[in-house]
Amino acid sequence: MRVEQQRVGTVDVFTPNAAMVDQDGEVFIEILLKRLTSPNPRVVVSMQEVAFMDSAALEGLIAAADQLNQTATSLKLAAVTPTCREIFELTGLAGRFRFFTDVQDAVRSFM
Repeated sequence: MRVEQQRVGTVDVFTPNAAMVDQDGEVFIEILLKRLTSPNPRVVVSMQEVAFMDSAALEGLIAAADQLNQTATSLKLAAVTPTCREIFELTGLAGRFRFFTDVQDAVRSFM
């Protein structure tokens, strides 16, 4: 899996380019959690290319969201595919994240 990382002002935007399953999901979560160790992290995950995610990836996103909640911010997810959105809804975890239709709106929400 390739993960595009882009800095938009003070916000880091991560865009995984495939389903977050098995090793690919673990690699992405490792990259994401590493970024959260820096001071004042502001993170958006663009999920437009993530057709599916497994439970390990979901648990990793929850860990990232919990870590950000401790610093009075939240993990923002943009362009979530319908299948992934359904996974969040069915597991009852949608309320732990902020969802945006596109990356620009998610980035603007930090201002």
